[in-house]
Amino acid sequence: MTTQELDAIRQKKKELVEVRRVIKEQGEKLAAKTGYRKQVLVCGGTGCTSSHSMKVIEQLEKSMKELGIDDVLVVKTGCFGLCALGPIMIVYPEGAFYSQMTPEHAKTVAEKHLVKGGEIVKELLYAGTVHADGSIIPFAETPFYKKQLRIALRNCGMIAAEDIEEAIAAGDYAALEKVLTSMTPDDVIDTMLKSGLRGRGGAGFPTGRKWAFAKASQSDVKYVCCNADEGDPGAFMDRSVLEGDPHCVLEAMAIAGYAIGAHQGYIYVRAEYPIAVQRLRIAIDQAHKLGLLGKNILGSGFDFDIDLRLGAGAFVCGEETALMTSIEGHRGEPRPRPPFPAVKGLFEKPTILNNVETWANVNPIIMNGADWYAKIGTQGSTGTKVFALGGKITNVGLVEVPMGTTLREIIEEIGGGIPNGKKFKAAQTGGPSGGCIPASLIDTPIDFDNLAKIGSMMGSGGLIVLDEDTCMVDIAKFYLEFTVDESCGKCTPCRIGTKRLLQLLTKITEGKGKPEDLDKIQALAEHMKASSLCALGQTAPNPILSTLHHFRNEYEDHIYNHHCTAGVCKALLTYTIDKDKCIGCGLCARNCPVSAISKTDYTAPGHKLPSYAIDPEKCIKCGVCMSNCKVKAVERK
Repeated sequence: MTTQELDAIRQKKKELVEVRRVIKEQGEKLAAKTGYRKQVLVCGGTGCTSSHSMKVIEQLEKSMKELGIDDVLVVKTGCFGLCALGPIMIVYPEGAFYSQMTPEHAKTVAEKHLVKGGEIVKELLYAGTVHADGSIIPFAETPFYKKQLRIALRNCGMIAAEDIEEAIAAGDYAALEKVLTSMTPDDVIDTMLKSGLRGRGGAGFPTGRKWAFAKASQSDVKYVCCNADEGDPGAFMDRSVLEGDPHCVLEAMAIAGYAIGAHQGYIYVRAEYPIAVQRLRIAIDQAHKLGLLGKNILGSGFDFDIDLRLGAGAFVCGEETALMTSIEGHRGEPRPRPPFPAVKGLFEKPTILNNVETWANVNPIIMNGADWYAKIGTQGSTGTKVFALGGKITNVGLVEVPMGTTLREIIEEIGGGIPNGKKFKAAQTGGPSGGCIPASLIDTPIDFDNLAKIGSMMGSGGLIVLDEDTCMVDIAKFYLEFTVDESCGKCTPCRIGTKRLLQLLTKITEGKGKPEDLDKIQALAEHMKASSLCALGQTAPNPILSTLHHFRNEYEDHIYNHHCTAGVCKALLTYTIDKDKCIGCGLCARNCPVSAISKTDYTAPGHKLPSYAIDPEKCIKCGVCMSNCKVKAVERK
């Protein structure tokens, strides 16, 4: 393919894609040029697909056919971000944002909105996009979206994820064209260095420096790798990029290959991401057919190819050396460093490895310039960060904000606050490698350095919100159980240390902890951080250390008072029945799975039936009695 042919493809669908970026008058003018009166975008990401968005598309197309509608384009996209509202459907050029769609709803939209002269079905719209007077608010101006700056997610939810021509029209491969026709490898690396982009998969190592090290390494063969082995509980940033805009990753890897002198790339992706895997395969095949991968790309003489490798779900394979070991066909275990991968990586050759989100930033940096990117975010953490916002939060979903945005802005404004009137208690960032940020630090600007100062880390971008009903000791135990299961066992500090830490935490949650256990936890955690072979073991104690620092009173309450304030640790709970409130209905006794509740001889004043009591020796503390009691006579302490 020549650059002229690439530009022809770009122009072919440019207006089609541009309709989705503007609404109202300008959108209507562009829509007329495309030949489609309207475009209907339906989320085809994992979240909405699991809520049956494919059935919504099927019914929509069926209804359109029955109604004779042939001038409306239906597009299956990637994630829009507001996962809590899926399945999502957006109709352009109006920008009507329909949420929680069902096949029946799709039929209604076709009959009332998509027919010529039709009107928006306001009762099916996302409430956040409707004014009190019934007029439409563009979804980009809603609280969830208006504080976001979508760079890595720029095309997610905006293009047909399986159509390379739409990807090209939206800007993909423009940076590769620019690099191959007007930039030297040194120019590319210099641009990445000046942009300040830091790796978005963990500790935040400067991307340009990593590329410079690999370029300087002398070797006949070099490799470029993509880490798509997203294993943190609650994290789905990389998966969403791959499902919504896979070509941006292929393009960025090719650019990196040109910069360091590599001709082969590998994407290591979790097999548990079937939609992402399918779309990557489609994207690679399409890129080959258009000559954007393979031999002599764009007539430049540069060759670059990409292969997929599927991971089997081992969390440790998110560590760069373990990932490369797995690609080589061996058991995924980390290797000692140095030598670092930029010197001796995959197949013992110089290798660069970045995660999906890092790759997704390359095109905008090349196209807009390093200075443009460096002005976004903070001095030490430029650009934006994508977070998977989950837990006790109203707007569960995917958000991308400039570095330096405060935790309060993310939780209260973008996330919509804590549901059910509960109080914010903490936010857990960085997954099993990260830490917990207490409510007292909610105004902390989120970037690499600030998170490190308060005992947490950016990690890949999971952000789990915790409310007042959360036990922080139990949270630390949850993440430690995960790392115990996922430790590869190669080094003693991690293999034995994680298990010993878990034993100590379990003692505390069972009411068997002793004051000296806290000192043991602290000492063991520090030893693991200093002596474990890889980042899994080095960071595994972080959730414990951060909760111990910010919520030490909860640990002490478990130990000294045998009490869990949040009522989560079952061994420390006691269920009793207030005999004066009990009306003697017997619902608690009939539903108790272990027959721990029996009738007493006491009848409360004003009641006709004897009250009930719980035998603490038999009670397994399941809480069924409390959930069944209609008069709230069962108390948990």
